[in-house]
Amino acid sequence: MRQVFENTESTKRQYALRDRAVALGWPREEIVVIDGDLGHTATAAGDREGFERVVTEVGMGRVGIVLGLEVSRLARNSSDWHRLLEISALADTLILDEDGVYNPKEFNDRLLLGLKGQMSEAEIYVMKARLHGGILSKALRGELQVPLPTGLVYDTQKKVQLDPDQQVQESFTFLFTTFERTGSATATMKVFRKNELLFPRRVRKGPQKGELIWEPLHHQRVLQVVHNPRYAGAFVWGRRKGRRLPNGHTAVEFVAPDEWISLVPGAHAGYVTWKQYQANQQRLLENAKAHGDDRRQSPPREGPALLQGLLLCGRCGDRMNVRYSMHHGGQQVPTYLCDRDHTRVGAPTCQSLPGASLDEAIGTLLVEMVTPLALEVALTVQDEIQSHLAEASRLRKMQVERAQYEADLARQRFMNVDPNHRLVADGLEADSNAKLRALQDAQERCDREHAADRAPLTAEQRARVLDRMVNIPEPSR
Repeated sequence: MRQVFENTESTKRQYALRDRAVALGWPREEIVVIDGDLGHTATAAGDREGFERVVTEVGMGRVGIVLGLEVSRLARNSSDWHRLLEISALADTLILDEDGVYNPKEFNDRLLLGLKGQMSEAEIYVMKARLHGGILSKALRGELQVPLPTGLVYDTQKKVQLDPDQQVQESFTFLFTTFERTGSATATMKVFRKNELLFPRRVRKGPQKGELIWEPLHHQRVLQVVHNPRYAGAFVWGRRKGRRLPNGHTAVEFVAPDEWISLVPGAHAGYVTWKQYQANQQRLLENAKAHGDDRRQSPPREGPALLQGLLLCGRCGDRMNVRYSMHHGGQQVPTYLCDRDHTRVGAPTCQSLPGASLDEAIGTLLVEMVTPLALEVALTVQDEIQSHLAEASRLRKMQVERAQYEADLARQRFMNVDPNHRLVADGLEADSNAKLRALQDAQERCDREHAADRAPLTAEQRARVLDRMVNIPEPSR
């Protein structure tokens, strides 16, 4: 479409064909100009209403001559072009270009028009190959400018940098650290939801194109971020492969990493290292095995069962699932089941084990194996948990700061408007009130979650835990 507005000389020449038709003897009032395909490529007729209208009018015998600057203005596809020639021959319709007038019923004219159509189709492939070669050359060097995911931006030198917005950086950093700690995309999403943290997304199209919006984090969004190598500072080209559909649309699918055209690690700054990225991919692959045919591995899940995702069936070797039942007092009691064939084909359950006695035996063994070193590790884990809570609290405070900025900006716009211009003042006042409500909600969420965070262990509590280490028996040799 940009060519229509910037390269206007070709468009003027096409509209001047009306005068050529008048010179050939057609009355001006009987000349129809079809320009509905301006800005559309002629490689396919699927989305070209103008070309379809030409074919329809010619087929109904309403057209005496079709005028165009050249064949490529009508079609760059041999099947579309020869269809028009066939219909024009049947309807006794002439075709005109800059070189002359042709009658598709005549063999020589039909032959020449067919050759022109083939050359037009070959020309588009040559141009595409030349352009694709330049793109590929830049991509292999990691210098090709492509749209960046949220969290990365181009600077004034066209270099990729982390988003200068500190809240955006903190959000992505917290996502990767949470995934590394939990080992699960679902668990990462739940941490954000539990702490009522929002995640950034930059709008790609529409009236708000380029704007940064904040929304609740979804499971699919976590997978998109963790799978994207750009966040590891690597340039990648060829992650997707397009396939042209009969309706003119394009189906896009992801390809395996070993089929990527270009991969340049360390091309720019990232939120994780390339080694961490590869470790995250391996962890996601292991998590996916929990849903495959072998189901040998599984990330830790919620529930009191000690052996969830770890227990293997002694009969068939398959990983056993966990089912919970409620006993008196509202206590959840686990039962370990080997029921893959029962779920898939309705076969009898391989075996089931009561989880209460099994977990009790495992718990006793764990207590016997607890050493002072293990308790020190537990205290270290407590410190790490407090560190994660502090990171979440810092993100919530950033959300409040952003809401405060937007509320101040909306109020400033409202205060500067002419009060007599009520049509504008009313809208700005409503926007200012909405921003104030958003600020109040963000502040309430921050205060509520801050109060819910667990307090760290005091020095007295830590000393009490260390003093009790002497009462724990050493493991038997």
